[in-house]
Parts: sequence; structure tokens; C-alpha cells
Amino acid sequence: MSVRSPETLRIAPLTTLAEFDGCVDLQIAVWQYEAADLIPRRMFLLAQRIGGQVFGAFDDAANGSMIGFAMGLPGYRNGMAYIHSHMLAVLPEYRNAGIGRRLKLAQRDDAIARGIELMEWTFDPLEIKNAYLNIARLGVICRRYARDFYGPSSSPLQGGLPTDRLYAEWWLRSGRVRRILNADIEIGGATEIDDGVARGRVIVPRDIADWKADPERRADALELQTRNREALETAFAEGLAVTGYERTAEGDGVFLLGPEPQLSPG
Repeated sequence: MSVRSPETLRIAPLTTLAEFDGCVDLQIAVWQYEAADLIPRRMFLLAQRIGGQVFGAFDDAANGSMIGFAMGLPGYRNGMAYIHSHMLAVLPEYRNAGIGRRLKLAQRDDAIARGIELMEWTFDPLEIKNAYLNIARLGVICRRYARDFYGPSSSPLQGGLPTDRLYAEWWLRSGRVRRILNADIEIGGATEIDDGVARGRVIVPRDIADWKADPERRADALELQTRNREALETAFAEGLAVTGYERTAEGDGVFLLGPEPQLSPG
């Protein structure tokens, strides 16, 4: 299937059981999960009913078929309400069409309209495209690392590695986020840390996905994951945060470490 024009792709809230069934089908198509790892229909229903978010992406040029979704749950920590954006999926044939970013921006608009300042989620630090979207194009920061967050995963995309995750903090109305979102529209992406001086770099090789998929290279993938885990945890313990991300000419991903930025509304 060829990706349709952006004009045919739309984002809308999901409210019906049939739409929630579509979210279950998309999980299987995207991650090839076994039943034990699937979020069931009733969880999407619950999220929609208790103040969470469920948004779908549709292609009106393909009979309005659902081609992606984002689901978030309400959270509360340290006296503050926030949204935990638990899952986002886009069909493989629609990737690189900006759908993931549009789903996140729909979540942001909805959260701001409700007076929510913070959205969080976790992501695999070995996934270069996802890290670039989160940090460089949305403006999240990261200062917490979770080892084997979900335990064993049935998805072959995990390559049998521990499900290590970085926490993304998206301070929705901060000057930093506003600046990066505006810069992304104007110049195609913001990749540098706030003051332009990185205190450290953590590199993810472009071939990491191939290593995870190849049984003969998975030991290399695990070694890299362990090395990067230790580097990021050490940086966080020293008061640094991930505040920038670069993709090199060779296709490697690079986490940029710097001081924690100003996160108050701009």
C-alpha cells in the first residue's frame, strides 16, 4: 500500500467498541504481540471514560480505515495531575508520514485544554527514530531510566533484550517545548541542547535493529544496551538530563546530555 497524501489523514477521538477493537488489531499488526501482552478493548474503554485519552489516525482515502492510535491514562504524582501516554502505534506502511507526531500533538492540545501541564511516557532508548521524534521534534527531556520496565516481551522487535525504557517528560506549555515545536515547523527540526553545549553524548549505532533481529548479533545488542544504560544512569545521578538528540550523517542516534532546563510555562 502506498501512503496517501497528508490531506487524507485525520486524527479524531475514539469512543466506540468497534474503534477500540481496531486498537487491539493494530497492536498485533505493529508489534506481533502474543495475547498476554495485548491491551484489551476494555482498557481503551476505561481510559476514555476516566479522563484518559484515546485518539485514532484515519486514512479517508482508504475508506476511512484506522491506521494508528494513541492511548493515555490519567496519573497523579507529587501533588500534580498528568497524562501517562502509554501506547502509540502506526501501521508500518504509514510510518515516516508524520502520523506519530500528529497523534502526540492531538494529545497535547487536549491536555492543555484541560489544564494539564505534563505528559509522560516511556520509550526504548535503542529505537533511533522514536527517540528523535520524542526529543528533537517534540521537546521532551529524559532524566529517569527504568531497567526491564515491562519484563519479557513477546514482540520479536524487542530481540529478546530486557525492556529498558527512558521516561519522556513533555512539559506541554514550557518555553522549551513551544520553541522546538515552532522551530520544527520553520526549519525542520531542533537537535541541540538548550545552551548549545553538550556535557556528554551516548551513541546508538544505526545497525542496532539488525543486531536485535540477528541471533548471532544479539550479544552485541545486549552489550550496547548495558553500556548505554550505565552511561545514562550515571549522567542522571550527576544531575544531567537528556535534552537533545542528533542523527549523524551515518544514521547513528546520539543522546545529548546537559543541565536540566527551565520547564516553567513560556
